[in-house]
Amino acid sequence: MKKALILTAILFSTQAWGWEQEALWPKKKMPHAQDTQIAAMRDETRAPGFKPEKHRMPYLEWFDAPAPAVDKDVCMILISGGGYSSTCDSKLITLWRDTFTAMGVQCVSLVYRTPRPEGLPIYQTAWEDGQRAVRLVRSEAAKRGYDPEKIGVIAMSAGSHLGLLLAANSQTPAYEKIDATDDVSCHINWGILNAPAYVTTDGESGTKATREGYGTDVALSAIFNFDEKTCPLSLHHGGLDPFSPNGSTLIYRELRKRGIPAELHLYPGMKHGAFGLERGIEFMTQMGYLGPLEAEVKLMDRFTSDEDRAVYAREDVWPEGKMPCAQEHQCQPYIEWHIPAELKTDAIQIIYSGGGYKGNGPNGFEVTPARRYLNARGMAVVTLRYRTPRPNGLAKHTSAWQDLQRAIRIVRSEAASRGLNPDKIGIMGSSAGGHLTLMGVTSSRHRSYAPIDEIDKLSCKVQWGIGIYVAYALSDGLDNHNTTGGNDDATYLAPELSFDLDTAPMLFIHGDADKWAAMNSVRVWEKMRAMGIQSELHTLALRPHCFQKQASPGTGSYTWLDRIGEFLNKLLLTSK
Repeated sequence: MKKALILTAILFSTQAWGWEQEALWPKKKMPHAQDTQIAAMRDETRAPGFKPEKHRMPYLEWFDAPAPAVDKDVCMILISGGGYSSTCDSKLITLWRDTFTAMGVQCVSLVYRTPRPEGLPIYQTAWEDGQRAVRLVRSEAAKRGYDPEKIGVIAMSAGSHLGLLLAANSQTPAYEKIDATDDVSCHINWGILNAPAYVTTDGESGTKATREGYGTDVALSAIFNFDEKTCPLSLHHGGLDPFSPNGSTLIYRELRKRGIPAELHLYPGMKHGAFGLERGIEFMTQMGYLGPLEAEVKLMDRFTSDEDRAVYAREDVWPEGKMPCAQEHQCQPYIEWHIPAELKTDAIQIIYSGGGYKGNGPNGFEVTPARRYLNARGMAVVTLRYRTPRPNGLAKHTSAWQDLQRAIRIVRSEAASRGLNPDKIGIMGSSAGGHLTLMGVTSSRHRSYAPIDEIDKLSCKVQWGIGIYVAYALSDGLDNHNTTGGNDDATYLAPELSFDLDTAPMLFIHGDADKWAAMNSVRVWEKMRAMGIQSELHTLALRPHCFQKQASPGTGSYTWLDRIGEFLNKLLLTSK
C-alpha cells in the first residue's frame, strides 16, 4: 500500500488530521534563510499559540493516496496564492485535493516561504522552494507509485506566478546544488494556472497591474525564459482581474510561438479568483495525462432529434428583384425559424455555418446540433443560409454581410409577433461564419447595402455574438489560414472590422492547433477588453479546425455546447 511506505526523506510534525509533512531542505542548508519568513498556511498562522520560529521550514504535505481502483499514475502539486506575503488558499487546496484524489490522482501541497524575502526578488525564496519540491516529488515517484513524468501543478495568483516559473524556467537553477536530490530534474509536465499575478511589466514588482496590462511598452515579464522544457499549460483568468488577464493572453502567445499545446479560459465580469476547474480537468483529459482518451463520437450522432421544435418556417432574405449585388453564380439566401413548444427565454439565436465563403448550409454539424441543443433548452433559433460562393469583384464577405444584416432586421421585425424579444438577438457562426459574426458584432453601424423597404429602417445591432474557430480576423490570414499562426506581434486585426460603438460581447471557442489560428479569437478578445467589453474565450489544446465534428467524452471539444449554454444563461438570465 502506498500509505504504508516509509519515507527516507526528512519528516517532521504532522497536523491533527494526519497528513504527512516532508521538509524541503536539510538542516542549515536552506538557501537565503531569513528569520522574517515562515512556511505555514494562513489559517494555521491565525490559530491560538502559533509560534513563527517553529515554522521556518517550507514543506510538502502529502495527502492520502487515491483508491487503487481509480489510480491514474499521476501526481499533482497544489500551490496556494497570497501575494508572496502569505499562503492563504486553504479552501482551494481542499477543493483541489478532494477533486483530484477522487479522480485517482496523488496530491501533494507545497507550502513555501513567505512573506516576501528582504533584499531579493519577491519570488526568489518561493522559486527555490518550488524547484526543490519538484525534485523531491519526482524522486519519490517510484516509492509512492506514480509516473515521474506525470507531475502537474495547479496554482492560484502568486502561486500561479510560481507555477509559471516552474513551467518555463526549469533549466535555470534557482539555487546552488546542496545534495544529490538536486541532480534530479525540476521540470513539471503540465500546469493549470489560475489568475497568474505579476506577470506583466506594469505589475512585476509585486503590485496589481498598474495600467491593467495595456500599453505598447507593457509586456510579459522578462524573468520567464520559456526554455526547452516548458510544458503545456491551461490558463484561467477573470476578465476584470486587476492582476491583468492580458498576462494570460501574453503567456498563451509565447507558448504558441514555441508550438507548446495550451489552453486559455477567460471569464467575463469575473475578478481575481480561480475559475473553471472542470476546464482544467478536460485539458488534462485531452492531453492524455489521465489515461487514454475514449473513442471519439460524431457530433451529429449525439443530436439527432427535432422533437423539441414546435414551429418551423422558412422565408427568403430578399424580396424578388431587390437583392443587392446579385450575382448568378451564388445561391439564394434564406432564413428558417425553429421555435420550441415551451419557450424558456424570449431571446433569439441566429446560427449559420462556415465554408470559406465558398459554400455554406444550415443542415451540417456546425449548425444543426447547436440549434437542437438550444431548442431543447427552450430557446428560439433562426438559421441562415447566406450567399456563396464568393462574389466576383467584391470582398469575399460582402454579400454574406448584406444577407446577415438583412436577416437580423427580418428577425427583429417578426420577433414580437412570435412572442420573442426584438432586443435580445445574438448571432453565431463557425470559421468564415465566425468572421461573418465579427462583421455583424463589430460593424452594425456600417451599412452594407442601401435600404430597400421599411424593414431596413430597423437596427441590425445584435446583443451578443458567438464565434467558433473564427477565421480571417488577422492580417497573416486575411484570405486563408494564418501563415504565422497569428503569433507574430506585427499582425493586426482585419481592417473591415470597425469595432464601432454598438460592438457587442462575444463568446469565442477555438482549437489551439487550428491553422485558422486561435489567435484570431484571442486578439479580438483583447481588443474588446480594451474597449471595456467583457467577452468569454476558451481555446482547446491539440484540437484543429472543426474541433467539435467528433470528439472524445470528457474533453472540452465534447462539452463545447455547454459553454454556449452557460454564456447565454449568464448573459440573459434565461427566464422569459
